[in-house]
Amino acid sequence: MKVAILSGGDGWHVQELQRALIARGHVATRFPIQRLIGRIEGPSVLHVGSVCLDDWDAVLVRTIPRGSLEQIIFRMDALHLLEARGVRVFNPPKAIERTVDKYYTSGLLTQAGLPTPRTVVCEQSDDALEAFEALGGDVIVKPLFGSMGLGMVRIQSPDVAYRVFKALELERAVYYLQETIPHGGRDIRAFVLGGRVLAAMERIADGWRTNVAQGARVRPVHLTADQEALCLQAAEVVGAEYAGVDLLPSPDGSCYVLEVNGIPGWQGLQTTTDRDIAAEIVAYLEAACS
Repeated sequence: MKVAILSGGDGWHVQELQRALIARGHVATRFPIQRLIGRIEGPSVLHVGSVCLDDWDAVLVRTIPRGSLEQIIFRMDALHLLEARGVRVFNPPKAIERTVDKYYTSGLLTQAGLPTPRTVVCEQSDDALEAFEALGGDVIVKPLFGSMGLGMVRIQSPDVAYRVFKALELERAVYYLQETIPHGGRDIRAFVLGGRVLAAMERIADGWRTNVAQGARVRPVHLTADQEALCLQAAEVVGAEYAGVDLLPSPDGSCYVLEVNGIPGWQGLQTTTDRDIAAEIVAYLEAACS
């Protein structure tokens, strides 16, 4: 099997996927997603440099780097066209679209009846200030597109809210405000693959930000039946074949789905489990392409 790995760089996850693919006898080549070239010559053909991706059995999308609106749209359109030509794109482009945008993800989860924190998304600073008050005067402001906890800020003061929202207004930003749920610096990341939870970990931090990339500690955790069901439902709602699902258990016993990541990392999770996550992904892809 010939597998192309599309990413913005050659990091740990790309190396792990290449290791697992080569160990099982496959060709695994990393291509920079920024070098995609669409050639419209009769049938639509997608290249990376001189390499035609139409000839590959599968394309693993590892990262979609930041870019302009036109660049992001082009990359997603290219993945859709590639899938339409019969190349196995993993995750499917529709799942990537649904999970790269936090508003889209939250909306789909809520429509499906899954518990999510109250959230307001708007474009005007005045509307954001009203939402700040309506959400209890304690909110997490997140970038609409983003990961690893970068760009998130907790706001608990009307004066700070005013300053932050006015500053974001200069960038013509979209405001994504989510109510703060008390959680004692702990949440859960579960890795879903092919309709099952492969592994899960608890992330522990000294503050409210629990991302591993921001210094959170991790340990393995056993999900309850209800938590596992939430993870599987969340992945299914966004159409993801594999996903990182973030759960936030609260002191009152309820559990919220915070986010669903359609291009999840697992470097921290790998330290908490004996399962070879990259090898499990490759085994699933083999079965899917057979």
